[in-house]
Amino acid sequence: MNISNVVVIGAGAMGNGIAHVFATAGFRVSLVDISEEALAKGLANISKNMDRQVAKGSMTEDQKQVAISCIHSSTDLASAASAADLIVEAATENEELKKKIFKQIDASAPANCILATNTSSISITRLAAVTSRPGKVIGMHFMNPVPVMKLVEIILGYQTEKEVGQAVEELSRTLGKIPLTVKDFPGFIANRILMPMINEAICALHEGVGGVEEIDQIMKLGMAHPMGPLQLADFIGLDVCLSIMNVLHSGFGNPKYFPSPLLQNMVSAGNLGAKSGQGFYTYTPGSKELIVAPYFK
Repeated sequence: MNISNVVVIGAGAMGNGIAHVFATAGFRVSLVDISEEALAKGLANISKNMDRQVAKGSMTEDQKQVAISCIHSSTDLASAASAADLIVEAATENEELKKKIFKQIDASAPANCILATNTSSISITRLAAVTSRPGKVIGMHFMNPVPVMKLVEIILGYQTEKEVGQAVEELSRTLGKIPLTVKDFPGFIANRILMPMINEAICALHEGVGGVEEIDQIMKLGMAHPMGPLQLADFIGLDVCLSIMNVLHSGFGNPKYFPSPLLQNMVSAGNLGAKSGQGFYTYTPGSKELIVAPYFK
């Protein structure tokens, strides 16, 4: 399968990171979002992240300019999709929204276009079912931050064609990533294992077994994790963590996946982690110091 034109839907942290790695590898990229403001912010983040690579010597200024020239932004999804060889959906982790997007791109994209989703937990098979090409729908789950993390978790839906899986594996290697292929079960592998650990850490905090710093430091010092589970939850976004736990709980029907009441309350209160300025820690722009949020002191 010849892939040269790539559409990335969503200019947020994951979407602009995905556009970044495709452009760096020389693909023509259309970054699509519903607002010009979101696109401008996404493009600014790509430029800033490439500047970091230039400063570290992993990219030259000339290479950055070539990569930037490969990226075009648009709010017209139908037009962008009409010339795509691959579309990667990286919208909010909401199944109904993703189904709506998949119906739209299925109606506009060429017949041989592969439709991929960056979902971290939602069923590939259910998303594929709303299209006329379930065999060409696949999960392509990048890790955050996309330009840095090597893994791409590839998820095969019930009807995903073998050739599509092989093409996406090879494509991931072209991006400098390591593809690992799994089956379509709730949470796949990465989040089926990671999210219950984060949820258990939140439960331990809620029950008063340990404080924020104690829980994070024990996992960092005792298990050699680079980041404690509560800080990681803040980094991912507590709303995303809750969405994934709800998918696991609904998908398996097992009470061990029930999301912590503390997690539910924090999301309801709008304390979503780093992106909202407060979660288990308080975040100040320009500062990397970890300060435990007032509620947990």
